[in-house]
Amino acid sequence: MSRLRAALPLLLLALAGIVLFASGALDQLHPEQLVRHQAQLQAQIADSPWLSRIAFIGLLTLAMSTGIPGTVVIILAGGFAFGALEGTLYASIGLTLGTLILFLASRYAFGTGSKHPPAFVNRLHHGFERHPVSYTLFLRFVPIAPFGLITVCLAWLRCPLWLFLGASWLGGTVALIFETSIGAGLGDALARTSGHFEASLLMQRQILLPLGAIGLLALLPLLIERMTRKRRLGGSRDSDSK
Repeated sequence: MSRLRAALPLLLLALAGIVLFASGALDQLHPEQLVRHQAQLQAQIADSPWLSRIAFIGLLTLAMSTGIPGTVVIILAGGFAFGALEGTLYASIGLTLGTLILFLASRYAFGTGSKHPPAFVNRLHHGFERHPVSYTLFLRFVPIAPFGLITVCLAWLRCPLWLFLGASWLGGTVALIFETSIGAGLGDALARTSGHFEASLLMQRQILLPLGAIGLLALLPLLIERMTRKRRLGGSRDSDSK
C-alpha cells in the first residue's frame, strides 16, 4: 500500500497525459489550424493578453509534467502566437515547471531507488556517478532520448534538485530558442500560402536556420561517440606499444 501511495502522483500524471493526448487538443495547435484561425487567435490574445499567456504556460507545464509526445507542437504554437522572443520566454517557464513536477513525482515514487534499475538508467549510472554536473548538463544539451525520459532517469539517479533545475532550464531553453523560431517563421510562411503546407516552406530562411541547428544538436551524440571511440583506441594503442 505504501508503494502504491508513493507512485500515485506519477500515475496521476500519466493518466492526465493520456487524457490530454486522447482529447485531440494538441491537434488544434497544428500550424495549419493556427493559420486558419489566426485572426480569431490574435483577437483573443489582444482581448486577454495575460490570460492567454498564462494558459499557454499552463498547457505546456501540464504536457511536460506528463511526458507525453508532441509537446513540440505546443512550443511551435507559442512561437506562432507570441513570436520567437516571447514564445521562448513563456515556453522556458512552462518547460521548467513541468519537468520539475515530473522530477519530484518520479523521485517520490522511486524512493531511494532500486538495486536493479532499468537498463537505460543503468547505462547512465556510471557516467553520472563519475561526473554528475557535466554529465547532467550533457544529458540536457544533447538529445540522446526524449526530455521526459531523461527527467525520470535523473530522478532515479537522485540528481540534486539544484543541478536538475539549472541543467533543465539551460539545456531546455537552448532547444526552445530554435523551436519557437521555427514556429514564428512557419506562421509567417503559412500565412503567405493561405495556410497550405508546402515543402518549399522548409527552405525559408527563418525556418531553415533553426531546423539546421536542431539537426546539429541531434548529430552531437554520434560525434561524441566517435570521438570517444577514437580516444579509447588511441589509448589502447599507446598502452600496447609500451
